[in-house]
Amino acid sequence: MRRKEADVRFSTQMLLLQLGCVAVVVAICTGVFVGIGVQQLRAEAETSALSIARTVAADSDVRAGVARASADAGTPTNASLRGGPLFVSAAAAEANTGALFIVITDDHGIRLAHPDPELLGAVVSTEFAEALAGRETVSWESGTLGESARAKVPVRDPDTEVPVGEVSVGFAPSSVFQELPLLLGGVALAASVALALGAIVSFVLRRRLERLTLGLQPEELSALVQNQAAVLDGVGDGVLAYGPDDVVTVANTTAARLLGIPDLVGRRIHDLELPGPVIAALAGEPKPLTTGARAAEAADPVVLGEHVVYIDTHPVSHANQDLGLIAVIRDRTDIVTLTDRLETVASMTEALRVQRHEFANRLHVTAGLMDAGRVPDARDYLDEVLDESRAPGGPFAGEHLTEPFLLSLVEAKAAQAGERGVRLTVGADSLVRGVVSAPADVATVLANLVDNAVTAAVYGTEPRWVDVELLDDGDTLVMTVSDSGPGVADVARVFSNVPRPDVDPDAVHGRGIGLPLVRDIAARLGGEVWLADAGGPGGNGAVFCARLPGVMQAPAHPTQGEER
Repeated sequence: MRRKEADVRFSTQMLLLQLGCVAVVVAICTGVFVGIGVQQLRAEAETSALSIARTVAADSDVRAGVARASADAGTPTNASLRGGPLFVSAAAAEANTGALFIVITDDHGIRLAHPDPELLGAVVSTEFAEALAGRETVSWESGTLGESARAKVPVRDPDTEVPVGEVSVGFAPSSVFQELPLLLGGVALAASVALALGAIVSFVLRRRLERLTLGLQPEELSALVQNQAAVLDGVGDGVLAYGPDDVVTVANTTAARLLGIPDLVGRRIHDLELPGPVIAALAGEPKPLTTGARAAEAADPVVLGEHVVYIDTHPVSHANQDLGLIAVIRDRTDIVTLTDRLETVASMTEALRVQRHEFANRLHVTAGLMDAGRVPDARDYLDEVLDESRAPGGPFAGEHLTEPFLLSLVEAKAAQAGERGVRLTVGADSLVRGVVSAPADVATVLANLVDNAVTAAVYGTEPRWVDVELLDDGDTLVMTVSDSGPGVADVARVFSNVPRPDVDPDAVHGRGIGLPLVRDIAARLGGEVWLADAGGPGGNGAVFCARLPGVMQAPAHPTQGEER
């Protein structure tokens, strides 16, 4: 209810304000137009009066009659002027022109012709000196016949051209402004049309404004901007929004940092310099149909620089109007790293559990032989176990690898591989003299390569094996992982994390984020991960190599060989 009242109040205020502005503008324009029209009518009346006065004053009979009257020393009587030639000429001109009056005087201001015969022979009530001085005047004056537009023109002697009288022509305001109602009617009609047009435009603008603001009021828009700024800057995830035209309209600092593009707003999604999988995820493009575990995933992780991110897109609409999409970018690098560490710990724990179980079984066998009095057989059994652990190419080939972290990690992976029927060994050429200084990165890279190789070996033929070779050179660790699997089918996309429906869903190499992740970790360290041999039918499986600079350091205590 409060929202509706606010909406009506704001809409009404906007409409009234616009209509008020239109009304004021129309009133001002109407007043100016009427004023200009009145001035034009007054000017036309004055011009007409002046023209008539000049015409009458230039008449030869008028000039001669006024000259005779001015030359007469006496004052003409009213009776002598009635019906005289000047009276008749003035009356005829007045009737023809529609003037209020036409007055003719001599050089003393005596009326020789006047519409009112009773005033003939009397002095005019207005000033006539200007006409006798030879000057024409036009003005609005009040006389015996009321206010009028008057033009006074001198009458000159036919012989000497000396002013001997005047002709005064007047127009009454009623005759002057007889066209004013028509003018005012036109102005009123134009003003009404303008006011109606302004009202229609105001209403259209109001509807347009409501459509653009989605019906939100100014105070709601202000609160929305504040809330948006607080939310965008307060969340730890990246938020990116774009309209139906794919142009980014909103992007917080986290999104710009994760995507590595500072100026996101105003750019099209498909024009951003980002990997294809990231563009597809941001644009909300549908994923290819897959089977197995990937079909149950809500969103696929993508590797973006040094980060592993999940991108979720949600369509946005209001009042059945499509407003575009919002993409939420969640950085899961720390979680993935922590998961890898937990998996490494779990692998080592499982390896210890298997070793403990195997050790307990061997103790039981030894104890049983000794309880049965078969001490020589027990001794032979223990010698056989010791010889097996020292034999080159044994389960872990521990004589080739002495670094504690790598040894425990490989043994853990060997135990897991053994449960899947795969034999994991350390190559005879392995030699690691230093100590791992970046266990998280080394564990992530080596564990992912080994896990991929073990899974590939499972899908290969007997015997199923995985071989790991580790070499260090200063602070650089080089690892090679080979397997007996079917090889890599698509070499070009082996490091891609885009799911491909045309590939076996159980395939390992090039699936998930394992290989893209280890490649980006190696690149961040200044190293690289590459496919040395794709393998294939009739031969061994794939061979992957990795070079990780800065992950090793010299041992605190030199080995016995280095002391010699």
